[in-house]
Amino acid sequence: MVKIKSAINYFSKGELLLWSLSVLFILVSFFAFDRENYMTLSASIIGATSLIFNAKGNPLGQILIVVFSVLYGIISFTFAYYGEMITYLGMTAPMAVFAFVSWIKNPYNGKKSEVKVNDLKFAEIIFMLLLTAAVTIIFYFILKFFNTANLLPSTLSVTTSFIAVYLTFRRSPYFALAYAANDIVLIVLWFLASLTDISYVSVTVCFIMFLVNDIYGFISWIKMRKRQTGIA
Repeated sequence: MVKIKSAINYFSKGELLLWSLSVLFILVSFFAFDRENYMTLSASIIGATSLIFNAKGNPLGQILIVVFSVLYGIISFTFAYYGEMITYLGMTAPMAVFAFVSWIKNPYNGKKSEVKVNDLKFAEIIFMLLLTAAVTIIFYFILKFFNTANLLPSTLSVTTSFIAVYLTFRRSPYFALAYAANDIVLIVLWFLASLTDISYVSVTVCFIMFLVNDIYGFISWIKMRKRQTGIA
């Protein structure tokens, strides 16, 4: 009982409300438009939970991202979104493991539940952008070869995902903004998919909730950086 209370008190009332509403919207959309693919439901709830932990700078969020990535990769395969499948299974999941190690090795004041926020130097930002451009070009031709559905937004999703995972690994607050940009791309992708199969509306709603959570995550990390810098 003490551990449960401690876990609840770890999150603010606003964070608990955000998580609860996210799960509620995910459940409502699932039972309204899908009712069959419980893997989609599980992935959505796990993803929403990972984001609330990430907003706190807690390494546990990265472990949940790995689980979400595997499930989401399988879901993407069902609609021939091979870019999403390759991105999440081949990039997001492995990078989440590296990010977990990075966050664990860089706790704030020895506090394992909060990572130390990092700021990138200008030279590293340029390196990241050049690397992102190279990854985008390579994936464009890979996805084109596999006849990926909605090729251009699928390629853009690779771009935003790569920036997001890189910034997550480097502990930059802007990883949440990159994920928010990726959420917008995915909302478009799955909306297009839902025009063919209405059950994918639940996936679209899932990423709308992710967008809200990622925006909150960015705000939370900016506050966290100010607090850490101020104390230092």
